Amino acid sequence: MQVILLEKVVNLGNLGEVVRVRDGYARNFLIPQKKARRATDAALKEFEARRAELEKAQAEKLAAAQALGDRMNGYQLKIVQKAGVDGRLFGSVTNADIAEGLKKASFEAVEKAQVRLPNGQLKAVGEFPVQVALHADVVVDITVLVEGELS
Repeated sequence: MQVILLEKVVNLGNLGEVVRVRDGYARNFLIPQKKARRATDAALKEFEARRAELEKAQAEKLAAAQALGDRMNGYQLKIVQKAGVDGRLFGSVTNADIAEGLKKASFEAVEKAQVRLPNGQLKAVGEFPVQVALHADVVVDITVLVEGELS
């Protein structure tokens, strides 16, 4: 299926590009998330009429993400979980836990899907590097400090 991208999508293209994607990807992700639109003649004409407005909105999103990224860069988030004496956690720290901790630390714009854990969930006490993708062009590195709470 051919779609017009309404914003920049990682590994796919930039605003305004007409790209060919799988039908399911377009129907189930891109179109419902308002990241793309079916590429018909009418849609292309409407997109060209709204192009300046969409580019301005995209620039505002990028500026907001960069401002938040500057505030968040190098931030150290402390999470306390129940742990055994050997330093292993009872359970794990997930991207949802990290997003919730960041929201409590006044970074409200962070969703769990934006938190990237390179080695999967954190299952031990210690310091771990984590990436937060605030925008397709803005990826911030933070440190998560997991401390054990003896039960």
